[in-house]
Amino acid sequence: MAEKLPSYLCILIFFFSLLACVAESRLSINYYAKSCPGFNKIMQETITNKQIISPTTAAATLRLFFHDCLLNGCDSSILISSTPFNKAERDADINLSLPGDAFDVITRAKTALELECPNTVSCSDILAVATRDLVKMVGGPYYNVYLGRKDGRVSKASYVDGNLPKPTMPMSEIIEIFAKRNFTVQEMVALSGAHTIGFSHCKEFSTNIYNYSRVPQYDSHYNPRFAQALQKACADYQKNPTLSVFNDIMSPNKFDNLYYQNLPKGLGLLESDHGLFNDARTRPFVELYARDQNQFFKAFGRAMEKLSLYGIRTGRRGEIRSRCDAFN
Repeated sequence: MAEKLPSYLCILIFFFSLLACVAESRLSINYYAKSCPGFNKIMQETITNKQIISPTTAAATLRLFFHDCLLNGCDSSILISSTPFNKAERDADINLSLPGDAFDVITRAKTALELECPNTVSCSDILAVATRDLVKMVGGPYYNVYLGRKDGRVSKASYVDGNLPKPTMPMSEIIEIFAKRNFTVQEMVALSGAHTIGFSHCKEFSTNIYNYSRVPQYDSHYNPRFAQALQKACADYQKNPTLSVFNDIMSPNKFDNLYYQNLPKGLGLLESDHGLFNDARTRPFVELYARDQNQFFKAFGRAMEKLSLYGIRTGRRGEIRSRCDAFN
């Protein structure tokens, strides 16, 4: 029988193991400075090239980030592909419309980083940094992204329903989804400003512009001319489900505060957009951000920093995938 280690050696081993775990779990802005010095350069080159080729990449990646983080935390579980034995998050109904450009830019960045620094950079960190840098590229605020996340090991479509905001949800339900994750109403309104870029498919608001009531035949919260224009733009949406409209018709490719300025004018696209202005709990913040873009940018940046740290995996609670769309 092997001799037992002296108690002081057991204590030392435990102490150094604990230090190793703490060091492994600590996030920092320069997490890859030594382990992957080319991280920032590779990320910047990848997202710049992709955004130039596909200008919708910024909005697509921002939406992908939200759908990943709001569910089970920022663990890149949204990137996992389904298998014959498991239906993953990305194949839940609400995620089927997530744009391919977002998945593509993460795949490109991961491929380049694996060549430079194998098994070093997590998909979760790639998604968080790509989102921040793309938002900045289209005019949005810069905010800090702390690195050192690990990738999650679970991705199930069954977890999605009721845990991500839908445009048809009452404002109370949307507020509750954020509140369960410790986000205030003001933070929720600031994060909703992501609708200043990107587009929505016609089917997401079709019930509000067709056969809403006999007179008029659209939700009265819409500006009449805007509603009529939407009816024409989406006329064939049942035959062509890819038909879509910009969320912010005034400056669709620029991250600014015009989204909030549109809402009092009836130029919101989704039912949830109108809800932000019509609900007494959210309207004061809509009006604040409509008046002051700097206030919006500051609030958005703070909320995104907070969201990027929600439910993250560190240390041995996660892994670093060699491919973002598959578990190791």
